Amino acid sequence: MPEDSRSAWDFGAELRALDAAQLRRTRRVVEAYDGARLRIDGRDMLAFCGNDYLGLAQHPALVQAAREAAGRWGVGATASPLVCGHSRAHEELERELAAFVGLPRALYFYAGFPANAGLVPALAGRGDAVFSDALNHACLIDGARLSRAEVQVYAHRDVEDLARRLQACTARRRLITTDAVFSMDGSVAPLRELLELAERFDALLLVDDAHGFGVLGPGGAGSAAACGLRSPRLLYMATLGKAAGVAGAFVAGSDEAVEFLMQRTRSYIFATAAPAMIAETLRASLRVIADESWRRERLRELVGMVRGHAHWPASWRLGDSGTPVQPLILGSNQAALEAMRELWDQGLWVPAIRPPTVPEGSARLRLSLSAAHEPEDLRRLLRAVERIGG
Repeated sequence: MPEDSRSAWDFGAELRALDAAQLRRTRRVVEAYDGARLRIDGRDMLAFCGNDYLGLAQHPALVQAAREAAGRWGVGATASPLVCGHSRAHEELERELAAFVGLPRALYFYAGFPANAGLVPALAGRGDAVFSDALNHACLIDGARLSRAEVQVYAHRDVEDLARRLQACTARRRLITTDAVFSMDGSVAPLRELLELAERFDALLLVDDAHGFGVLGPGGAGSAAACGLRSPRLLYMATLGKAAGVAGAFVAGSDEAVEFLMQRTRSYIFATAAPAMIAETLRASLRVIADESWRRERLRELVGMVRGHAHWPASWRLGDSGTPVQPLILGSNQAALEAMRELWDQGLWVPAIRPPTVPEGSARLRLSLSAAHEPEDLRRLLRAVERIGG
């Protein structure tokens, strides 16, 4: 290579560009978990950064279920679900998930991102159209790209914009995709109106309820159940590593739709199944979610404390959210990072969220509330925010 030429693979330059834009991410090595408290480098931190909304990740019933299941099933599924990876534990979990959300059938995936990244291409392809909310999660966005369908991005939660696009669309098939609770804003999609449009324009509606399952709806049955939605045009997807406290994801819908997805979703067909140990632990989680309603009541109390707080720094804006995701929008990457560091120095871990995860100019602190938080934990955080913003 000539001395004055540069390789296209200059990773160092790319990393320096990330540093200059204050966009490089770092990992923390967590040494121990205790509810909302984590130990990092020998230091105990009060964390507002995880998605363990119901505080189940260390629940004794789940831990015991995992121990017993490991003794029975071992720790690996050994193959894809369509070979020999689908155990009796998986079968029972799928039956219980479907009953929990009030839909005919469910299909369990080993993780949430590949679930959506595989579901969208299974449902849409060349000649079809995918309609994606502007703030959809990356897994839905990537799934739309992989589908090779025409992708139309409609304005966030804008039903009229979506209706105009559907009206003008001449594609063979139409698929509407949306988060139910948007992960960085905590805003909630207008699911009733979206389903009405799906029925009006011969479309399917795929809802990603990663941040609503276990938290919203009767008994924690999720956002679709909260809206009373039942339709053969509804496909309901949710992850199980957040409020459920374990791992994996599922999609639920009509029996024929779920059978079709099992036959066509590449991220299901060609991936090794999650261990049966995980499936048994999730079955225990569903029982706790149903039985321990005080956890959702605690979350509502904490959300109310944040919404009722009157002393935010003047240059900060609290996003409009009635969910455990509470965004404090500061604007610049530098301001968000500095606020995160100051809170970190006080033993509080609140992550700074920057582009491309959120739009340019909307860097923020993302407060993630959990039933594992005591009200005094949140008061401590609110006092600290007042100090650093003063």
